Amino acid sequence: MRFGKLAGPGTLVLEERAEPTPGPGEITVTLAACGVCGTDLEKLRGNYRTAGVIGHEPVGRVAEVGAGVGGLAVGDRVFVHHHVPCYACEVCARGDYTFCPTYSKTNIDPGGFADTFRVPRENVERNAVLKLERSVDWDAGALLEPAGCALTAIRRVAMPSGASVLVLGLGPVGILYARIARALGATWVGGTEIAPLRRAAAERGGIDVTLDPRHPAEVRAAVDAATKGRGVDLAVVATGLPSVVKSATELVRRGGTVNFFGLPESGSRLDADLQELYLRGIRLIPSYATTEPDIVEVQRLVVTRKLSIADLVTHRRPLAEIAEAFRLAGRPDEAVKVTVTGAASG
Repeated sequence: MRFGKLAGPGTLVLEERAEPTPGPGEITVTLAACGVCGTDLEKLRGNYRTAGVIGHEPVGRVAEVGAGVGGLAVGDRVFVHHHVPCYACEVCARGDYTFCPTYSKTNIDPGGFADTFRVPRENVERNAVLKLERSVDWDAGALLEPAGCALTAIRRVAMPSGASVLVLGLGPVGILYARIARALGATWVGGTEIAPLRRAAAERGGIDVTLDPRHPAEVRAAVDAATKGRGVDLAVVATGLPSVVKSATELVRRGGTVNFFGLPESGSRLDADLQELYLRGIRLIPSYATTEPDIVEVQRLVVTRKLSIADLVTHRRPLAEIAEAFRLAGRPDEAVKVTVTGAASG
C-alpha cells in the first residue's frame, strides 16, 4: 500500500509498505478522504516541532477488526481521531485533555494519507473512532476534526451567548470557528482575510462582515460600528502570523479575550505592549486540538443542520496526487479546503 511521508523540509513523497494488520483491540481503515490541514503544511515547511506523521482528518471504511473490538464492523463508515488523552493524569482531571502529556504521543499508523491505516488499541478503546451518520458525507466527515478544534477553543475561552467575535484569518478552520460561534449564539461575527475566495466562503456561512486586513482603518471602523466603539468580546487569532496577535489585542474590548488558535511558527515571539494588556485586562488563552466529545457534538450540529461544513471542500485529489493537493492547500487564492481521497470514496 501507499502512504504520504515527509522526506525532509519541502519534500513530500509516496512510499510503499506492507498492508497493515490489526492486532488485538485494533482496527484498520481504508481511506475515503483526509483533509490537508494547515498543520500538515507547516510540517512540510519544517516549521513544526513534531513533524513526523501527517494526515489527521481521515474518514473511511473499516477494513479489518482485531480481536476483542466491539461495536465496529467491516464496512462501517468512520471518522478516526489521531490523538487521544489518557483521561487518568492530573492534566486530564482538570479537563485540559489536549494538553495531556501523552496526547500527542498517540497516533494512527502510518498517518491519514494512506491507502489503509491502522488504528491502535488506545485510540479504539478511548472512543476515537466515530461512526458517521448517513447524512454526513465524506467531505463533511473530513472536516469534523478541524470543526472540533474550533468547538474546543470556543468552550475553552467560555464564549458566552450573545458575544461579538472577530476571527482574524479565514482559512478553513477560521471559517469553521466563525460558523460554530454563530451556531452557539454569537450576535456579531466578523472576519479578516486577504484571499477573496476565502472571504466569499466565509460570507456564505452567515458571517456579518469580512474585511481585508491590509486596510486596518476599515477593520477598526467595522468593529467600532458593531460594538459601539468598545471592541469585540472575543478576538480569534486563526493564523500563525505573530503580527496578527498585536491586531487582535487592539481590537478586543477591555476585559475581553484573545484566543491563540492558529499554529504559530516555532520560535515566534509576542509583539505587544504588555503593560497595555495588563491595564486593559486582556485575557490571552491558547487552544490546541480537540477531543472526542467535541467531535461528536460537531457531527450532531451537522446532522441537525445547525452547522454547514461540507461546502468548504473546493478540491479533491487522489492519493497519487498528494503533492498537488498540498500545493493547492497552500494557495489561499486558489482553494479553501483540499482533501486527499482514497479507494473507499468511490
